[in-house]
Amino acid sequence: MLNLKSTTKDTHAILNCPRLPARLNTTETAVLLGFQEHDIPVLAAANLLAPLGKPAPNAPKYFAAVEIAALGDNAEWLTKATKAIASHWRKKNGR
Repeated sequence: MLNLKSTTKDTHAILNCPRLPARLNTTETAVLLGFQEHDIPVLAAANLLAPLGKPAPNAPKYFAAVEIAALGDNAEWLTKATKAIASHWRKKNGR
């Protein structure tokens, strides 16, 4: 498992990996999709990302690398995800 704590060096490590690990944590998922780490729970709540298994709400979430790679190549999904993030923050900031 890669140890990524949002440094540029670590970000490049996951992006330049010859083969991704089968399971990605939220940090790795965010890096590969181009979102912030705090956006991943928002995308999961909007049913745009599905964690592996059925983790408890407070458990760490892992995502299938093959699915994340496919989503990152899907412009339609990226548009939906970007709109979901914007909508979430618009609602949250409007309170």
